[in-house]
Amino acid sequence: MNDKNPVRKTKVAVIGTVGVPACYGGFESLVDNLLDYTPPDVEYTVFCSAPKYEKRLETYKGAHLVYLDRDANGVSSVLYDYEGMKRAVALGADVILVLGVSGCMFLPRIRRRFKGKIITNIDGLEWRRDKWKFYAKWLLRFSERQAVRHSDIIIGDNRGITDYVKTAYKKLVQKKRVELIAYGGDNVVRVEDDLLFEEYPFVREKYAVTVCRIEPENNVHLILEAFASFESALENLLGKTLEKYTLVVVGNWEKSEYGHALKEKYSAFPNIHLLESIYDSHRVNYIRSHASLYVHGHSAGGTNPSLVEAMNLGLPILAFDCVYNRATTEEKCLYWRTAEDIVNLILERQGEFKRIADDMKEAGKRLYSWEKIADLYNALWKI
Repeated sequence: MNDKNPVRKTKVAVIGTVGVPACYGGFESLVDNLLDYTPPDVEYTVFCSAPKYEKRLETYKGAHLVYLDRDANGVSSVLYDYEGMKRAVALGADVILVLGVSGCMFLPRIRRRFKGKIITNIDGLEWRRDKWKFYAKWLLRFSERQAVRHSDIIIGDNRGITDYVKTAYKKLVQKKRVELIAYGGDNVVRVEDDLLFEEYPFVREKYAVTVCRIEPENNVHLILEAFASFESALENLLGKTLEKYTLVVVGNWEKSEYGHALKEKYSAFPNIHLLESIYDSHRVNYIRSHASLYVHGHSAGGTNPSLVEAMNLGLPILAFDCVYNRATTEEKCLYWRTAEDIVNLILERQGEFKRIADDMKEAGKRLYSWEKIADLYNALWKI
């Protein structure tokens, strides 16, 4: 190659995450893992929320980091995303990758100034989440529509999401690309650590684990109700010998009234351990690695990162029965709708857990590798 005429790199600006290095949610992990597979002809700029980072790196895994003085979550996410879009235009981006629809109500304005490509991952139909009031739901639905109308490519992370987009916005997407790209999960590894064995003594027991945000649509109340009633369920089995299960839930209990109330109600149960959010992947992987069962309660959204990570760890899975979870697991795990369902599945179908674990691991490796996901994203910059 002639150094005087280097190949021009495609400049991709990433909008809508707290930032990298990732220590928060699914989109942050997505970006962090995408950067591991950056093609030589692509240059990433990732916009980050300054209040979330004490140490502000200029670059990370080859990407340029730009810090915005706003919170990336909640109501402020709308202006956070809009400011990121404006800065991306000013910096001469060729592609703007928007993760989530919060700021997409401003896309008509951005479109008038930006002649490059806009690609939006609309996430999990955010407006359907129970935590939002009526006005917030309306605003998010409006932003979703603007995202579909003004993006060149729309990404859904689950077949349920892409089918929804094609049906709900049939006329708008006739001449657009609607792409299905899930999340990776093969970043998780089984962890053995004798020091953590003393810190988390429940690993000596047979236990189920759940890792999630403590929100109503994740059905944490039903999972807790199930395990709180587990002792009495065993007593009613007339002498049958079955192993008892402990439940470990990792989540942000103090973030909402819902979480605080659940923690207060269920903390006293000897077979239930409620842990605050853990952002150290080594610790989270240790807790998940030693579990005998993963209980997944998400009912809104698409392909959930914690679910595909549990699949890659080869855990048997009980998942809430909805189109997204069935698509993610290829309808090969066990599904529930009520607390009673969870108890019955554990008591009556333990014999299937080994088969389910094997199926989940195979599907996880085949469908949800970060290299495959990165290749699908990187192909979009060139379309």
